Amino acid sequence: MLSVAFGIAPDHPDFPGLREEFFANYENCIHDRTKVFDGVPELVEALTQRSLKWGVVTNKVTRFTSLIAQRVALFESAYTIVSGDSTPYTKPHPAPLLEAVSQLGCAASECIYVGDDVRDIEAGRAAGMGTVAALYGYLGTSAQPSQWGADAMIETPLDLLNLLRLD
Repeated sequence: MLSVAFGIAPDHPDFPGLREEFFANYENCIHDRTKVFDGVPELVEALTQRSLKWGVVTNKVTRFTSLIAQRVALFESAYTIVSGDSTPYTKPHPAPLLEAVSQLGCAASECIYVGDDVRDIEAGRAAGMGTVAALYGYLGTSAQPSQWGADAMIETPLDLLNLLRLD
């Protein structure tokens, strides 16, 4: 975003200072517009009632992920939160998802990864998980989720319940 906004590359001498200023401003207002998508609280409640483990894997660094997790009660029931700096790689590399699997104590093949970007689906497939494209996320106007190769697509968070085998 900084490269686009200021027309400079990360190797530009002013980039680190601009990045830190951006991060400080973001940190100061991180909760002003942070909101959970409609249907996610009900989805998490349904998963929790069925004793299904869930977590979050994000490319957002721990500095910001931890602030959000502290203030959004929904995260209290998460079994794992893996941030962009939790492993040496970020998505689309599978390492963060495999770290989450390790923390969950299960096999990747037993997991479904839901994402709203092609890099999420790529990471999930590379990790050996089932993949679901969330059509309600931060897709942007040029996104083509039908081209991502996900195993399924959902219009709302609660649609995920229809994909899960809850025998």
